[in-house]
Amino acid sequence: MKTVRQLLNEKGNQVWSVSPGTPILEALQLMAEKDIGALLVLEGEKIAGIFTERDYARKVILRGKTSKSTPVKEIMASPVITTAPKQTILQCLAVMSRKRIRYMPVVDGARLVGILSIGDVVQAVIAEQESALQQLEEIVMGKDLLG
Repeated sequence: MKTVRQLLNEKGNQVWSVSPGTPILEALQLMAEKDIGALLVLEGEKIAGIFTERDYARKVILRGKTSKSTPVKEIMASPVITTAPKQTILQCLAVMSRKRIRYMPVVDGARLVGILSIGDVVQAVIAEQESALQQLEEIVMGKDLLG
């Protein structure tokens, strides 16, 4: 089974972030510009929280806040559930499903090394299953896998 590290090596480890005091509108503009659904909220190099489209949809208008004057720290999710590079993608998917989260930062020790979305993880699991099925079909059909 593929590890989180292997998946990050394939997809890249770019992480977009804002500081806790960033106005929500500015964070939304960055998300739209980068075509992403979440931003990590960092204090220096420490993860303070995560700001997602869902946070905006559920916590701004419904709570009488404004996007221009409210900082992301007032609506971000915190603490943030993280994973380690050595974890398998299946372990990561299980945590994301159980905790009902769509984004999971990857932390190696105390260092942020990337972020995975539920889409990244599901796509990787499906690709692995398709590969395993193809190998089984080749075995059943009698094809020589060694050449």
